[in-house]
Amino acid sequence: MRRRRLIPIALTSLAVLTVGSVSQAGGDVKIFVLKEHGVGGATQAQPFVDKFVDIAKKKNSWASGKGTYFTDRKAAESAIDSEKPQFMILSLPAFLALKDSKKLETIGQLSASRAGGLEYQIISKGSSLADCKGQDLATDHADDTKFLDRVVSGGAWKISDFKLLATKRPLQGIQKVVKGEAKCALVDDAQFAELGSVEGGKDLKSVWKSAKLPPMPVVALPSADKATKDTFKSSLSGLCDGDEGKKVCGEIGIQSLKAASDDAYSQILAAYKKDK
Repeated sequence: MRRRRLIPIALTSLAVLTVGSVSQAGGDVKIFVLKEHGVGGATQAQPFVDKFVDIAKKKNSWASGKGTYFTDRKAAESAIDSEKPQFMILSLPAFLALKDSKKLETIGQLSASRAGGLEYQIISKGSSLADCKGQDLATDHADDTKFLDRVVSGGAWKISDFKLLATKRPLQGIQKVVKGEAKCALVDDAQFAELGSVEGGKDLKSVWKSAKLPPMPVVALPSADKATKDTFKSSLSGLCDGDEGKKVCGEIGIQSLKAASDDAYSQILAAYKKDK
């Protein structure tokens, strides 16, 4: 179970690397990762990060590497302004919120097992979504109700339909429903997969499921020059190739790492921006 929980941590932390390109005469090209609502901490992922950075350096002939991992959006925003990173890998809600203000340009997508954020479910001891409306809904995703209302719900509900009970830890919502402290909980796919590891979690069931959402975007920021951006984008699909690359990506849990554009998120962006 401990190893399973390390996989999404490792995945999201691989973007903590910041890489220096030879073409930039020794200067660093910073890549931030912003993974919200992850199960676990960044420290546990460092060995996986080190292995991935080594693969990236070999395949891109990078001169140096540096990186920063964030779980808090405000802290990441502040660092973006002060440190001017060239690239980020970030959770979908953060991407939607920061897309325009930070001028993010999608250059890739990263999918991994147990990373979370691809699908959301409302779980309960009850039998239907109707049983949850008007009742306490526990979730650690309460910090972005705009994302929940406009993207996650698909029009089936709004946060105002429930008595929102904000939690701080990824599995706390599940625990509250088990203990009877909340009627229902809103969880993502990574949290739902942990039901069996929570005492009493097997007694809960899904009463509503969202549509599947796109994976974590890899983005370039205005500080990335065209050559560095194009080179990094073109290298994404090959980083997990070869014996060493396959081994490292397998340990991290990466299922797919490929180039992409803003078109991959156009429908989600439109839904997020549309007033309802």
